[in-house]
Amino acid sequence: MALIDTVMATVHLLVGGLWTGSVLFFAVAVLPTARAGNIRAAAFEAIISRLTMGSRIAALLMFVTGGHLAGTRYTVGSLTGSGRGHLVLTMLALWFVLTALVEIANGRAKDGLEQKKVRTPAEKAAPFYLGAAVVAVFLLIDAGLLLN
Repeated sequence: MALIDTVMATVHLLVGGLWTGSVLFFAVAVLPTARAGNIRAAAFEAIISRLTMGSRIAALLMFVTGGHLAGTRYTVGSLTGSGRGHLVLTMLALWFVLTALVEIANGRAKDGLEQKKVRTPAEKAAPFYLGAAVVAVFLLIDAGLLLN
């Protein structure tokens, strides 16, 4: 049983780090390039497609591994009645917000790419990607607090 818990915790941490990192990289490196029009529509669309697929897979893996970890480490009482439990519940809420923001942003960014435009779709999606980046930072902070 300890091996399963270790595997779940490892997958959870790796996927969480990769997901938040990819969202932050997109917001800091790819989005400004697209907003400036310095990327081709096909390349921008390919990156968005990968971010979409990665985000969906990550959301599923985080739900499964996080659910396992919460189910084996916490009770309803300890989730709702302790500081660590509150951090876990906050993390759950932040993961849902991150998922929603990335999905909305990806949808907005894909609008207009059929006409081979980049700047306008990137501008329409920018607030959602930037919001997702802020949420990703808060997730990393929350994860750091849970390590103590």
